[in-house]
Amino acid sequence: MSSRLLLFFTSLAIFAATTWTPASMMKVKAVAAVQASPDGQWAVWTETSAVMEGEKSEMLTQLWLARVGGAERFQLTFGEKSATIPRWSPDGKSLYFLRGQIHRIAIDGGDAESLTAFKGTISLFHLSPDGKFIAFTGRETDTELERAKREKRDFKVIDENPPNASLYVVSAAGKGHRKIAAVPGNITAFDWSPDSQRLAFDTQPTAGANDIQVSDLMEVELESGKTKVIANTAGTETSPHYSPDGKYLAFLHVPGQSVRVLRGTRIALFHRANGAIRNLPPSFDESPASLNWSQDSSKIYYQEARGTRTILYAAPLDGPFETVYTPTGILGPNTTLNHTGTHFGFVSQSSREPAEAYVMPLSAKMPVKLSAANAAIPKTGLAETRLIKWKSKDGRQIEGLLTLPLNYQAGQAYPTILNIHGGPAGAFNETFIGSPAIYPIAAFAEKGYAILRPNPRGSVAYGHAFRTANLNDWGGADYQDLMTGIDEVIRQGIADPQRLAVMGWSYGGYMTNWVITQTNRFKCAASGAGLSNMPSMWGTNDIPGLLDEYFTGAWYDQPERYAKLSPLYHVKNVATPTLFLHGEQDFRVPITQAHEMHSAIERRGIKTEMVVYPRTPHGPQEPKFMQDVMQRHFDWVEKFIGAPE
Repeated sequence: MSSRLLLFFTSLAIFAATTWTPASMMKVKAVAAVQASPDGQWAVWTETSAVMEGEKSEMLTQLWLARVGGAERFQLTFGEKSATIPRWSPDGKSLYFLRGQIHRIAIDGGDAESLTAFKGTISLFHLSPDGKFIAFTGRETDTELERAKREKRDFKVIDENPPNASLYVVSAAGKGHRKIAAVPGNITAFDWSPDSQRLAFDTQPTAGANDIQVSDLMEVELESGKTKVIANTAGTETSPHYSPDGKYLAFLHVPGQSVRVLRGTRIALFHRANGAIRNLPPSFDESPASLNWSQDSSKIYYQEARGTRTILYAAPLDGPFETVYTPTGILGPNTTLNHTGTHFGFVSQSSREPAEAYVMPLSAKMPVKLSAANAAIPKTGLAETRLIKWKSKDGRQIEGLLTLPLNYQAGQAYPTILNIHGGPAGAFNETFIGSPAIYPIAAFAEKGYAILRPNPRGSVAYGHAFRTANLNDWGGADYQDLMTGIDEVIRQGIADPQRLAVMGWSYGGYMTNWVITQTNRFKCAASGAGLSNMPSMWGTNDIPGLLDEYFTGAWYDQPERYAKLSPLYHVKNVATPTLFLHGEQDFRVPITQAHEMHSAIERRGIKTEMVVYPRTPHGPQEPKFMQDVMQRHFDWVEKFIGAPE
């Protein structure tokens, strides 16, 4: 028996012997970066698994390759370092990928060769259409800063000289790189012109999170390094993509000086001959992503969330938008189109089906499954997830996902968890409930809990008006959307009103903090990376502009509003045992937000616990921490609600 088959059957045995627990959920792999070869005969993708043995706690990513429509499938890269960002050569004979440096490997065998010796961090690269050059963005190592660290004089002046990513070019043969586009800002995305003579790129003033809303488009000539401005409006211009015929440059445009999710995003066209710019009509949610040109340059393909699913659309340069493909679940995060415009590559998953890689011929629009990353995942033990809808207090229709307890029996009431998403411009969608995540949905359901995941007003995927319906009203109508959702599940006879829990992360943590100041109907709560004190949040987080937009100004211009919308200012109402989980290196929602709320509850004699994760930003990154977060949520609910009867 081959080692690959042995590994498959060993994994199958491990899963068959276990139930859905936080530990078993960590075995589910993530799949991404699906790319079909130029001739559509082969496809590459990445598989990521958790490595948690001994002192290791990391995610390891490797490349996989398969013949489209065939049984041949094999792992292309190995080792203890991740391989990411696969790119096909124009002739389809080689693959380029990132493993610290940019590498190349022949698909018919042989060892990978390194093509760069960049002293710093490479973040993104693209091969030129003629296959002669590789352009990449990277941050060079600051040798002076490294010396300062060794000499213990590495003081930091806030907002001074942040490390920006620059644009570089290296020969595809790997003969040394050179910097082009000598602009002072931070470059995040770029694209090659069809003739391989120019690159279009977006640039923001700094790499700071608050500057992501201020981005312009420029173009640089490969040989001379001469740059010119393409678009620099007061809004945001990002993600440039040349049309195959070279006539247009498509990009994403956010009009006006505003947070992108509140203003809405449009697909825009720059006419390269006359310099004219025009926006295409708005898409349904005004949040298009993953732009890909058709080979005849007549339309632009993009993906966008709609409700709890993701849909692939086409935007003709003139005429109404078209639906290309609607999956049973979601696509993403990025849909790609191969160099010849014949095959899409994407990842698809649903509530009951784990993520796998697919290729879809544009002519047939019938996806072909490529990977078997999660073939060992059992189909038994997975509870049913339903899409439910209800009317909120003001009559607005809200929907969400309700995962029933495993072996659910109609007429029996079950302990129920209200799970609130982050954002607030986020949304719950039909992802696989057994994937490792902050909340162990499959484990909860198998234990006998129902889980309601609402998409209240303020969520994406329901149109611009819905997404902006919570301005100046956090904890208002959105709170009612959540409470009426729980009421509906109680009305249906599914939720036991005496055994309810509430939990959420980021904005979901804010709403959890808010919920426990407004009602005592929940027997326990868990607040992850949640906001609690809006004035201090405004002054300490890395995107203060977000609160300016949602609350129409800074806290010092309207202290009463910020105080009113702060859970901490209503903490005397709390009687709910609450767990707080937070990353020590969280700059998005600083850890002081959890400390303030936890301390106030603790002083009042309410049962509470706070867990701090070192090295962790706004969410757990290390798999051992992810498993611990899942387990603590599970244990906290069991402690205060108990196992279902």
